[in-house]
Amino acid sequence: MKNQLYQLSENDIAFPNPEYALESPDGLLAIGGDLSLPRLSNAYKSGIFPWFSEDEPIMWWSPSERGIFELDDFHISKSLRKHLKKHPVRVTINNAFEEVIEACRDQRLDTDGTWITSDMLNAYVNAHNAGIAHSLEVWSNGELAGGLYGIMQNGVFCGESMFHHQTNCSKLAMWALVNWLKRHNAHFIDCQLENPYLMTLGAQVIPRSTFLTKLKAAHSYIVNPIMWEPQELDAIYE
Repeated sequence: MKNQLYQLSENDIAFPNPEYALESPDGLLAIGGDLSLPRLSNAYKSGIFPWFSEDEPIMWWSPSERGIFELDDFHISKSLRKHLKKHPVRVTINNAFEEVIEACRDQRLDTDGTWITSDMLNAYVNAHNAGIAHSLEVWSNGELAGGLYGIMQNGVFCGESMFHHQTNCSKLAMWALVNWLKRHNAHFIDCQLENPYLMTLGAQVIPRSTFLTKLKAAHSYIVNPIMWEPQELDAIYE
């Protein structure tokens, strides 16, 4: 039933139809349940993600409008290309997942607070150990300078958060991710919510129904495990 907030069962990992999410607050679909690996995996496969603060119950969302990156629409400024030539970086995958998610949490604690609670952090570390959550790291002079993490179970990378310790390094992380996904013929990046910063890089907003259709089409994609083995990405910006 539409416009009804669902209480999830502790024992059943099923979710209601994402189209049943509330209009206000926009996209809130359900509360409760847990952050177990089976439930988290099922959520992302269904176009649903958790988002809540430390003092709130677990809340599950499917907003009426979804931010996405079509890989071919991602664009980089000339100034960033010049910056990269002057300040070359090294890019790795899954070499420092816990460091990346902790850096994302800490950066947001310094500003508006964070949804990366201790329970969320542990849940995504478990997802990483299970092979469905991944990080991309940008290194400068041997130091972790920026990065991002997210979930990928099919042809869609569901981005969760990014950070930077040095200028432009979150953009460089996203650029590297786009190029890596292109190499492996992935479909698109799910940004979850509209984000003005990402919009400047080519993100767009689409209706939930369109997003769910695209997500379903991407389910036939089979992720090659080699794609996410810990490794350095050579010539990723070429």
